[in-house]
Amino acid sequence: MIQKTYFKTKDYCKVKFSVAPENAETVEVVGLNSDWENAIILKKKKDGTFSADISLPKGTQQQFRYRVNKTEWINDTEADAEVANEYGGTNCVLDI
Repeated sequence: MIQKTYFKTKDYCKVKFSVAPENAETVEVVGLNSDWENAIILKKKKDGTFSADISLPKGTQQQFRYRVNKTEWINDTEADAEVANEYGGTNCVLDI
């Protein structure tokens, strides 16, 4: 799930990422603000979902993917779009 919260007086949007992949021990979101090196770790909740709230600049387009258990890459079906990446797969796209 992706939930966007816009603020009239702020130049950013708060985005809540929430995902529940099977057999996940860790989940990270990678690629936001074009940073594919430094992952943002999602916190695991009691119900088994992983989530994080991240502030992203308004007027930007963000590409990202989730990395599960440090090895498996997955996309979010609720992203605004998908684009091909250089590895033969696709990245999720968010329009902020």
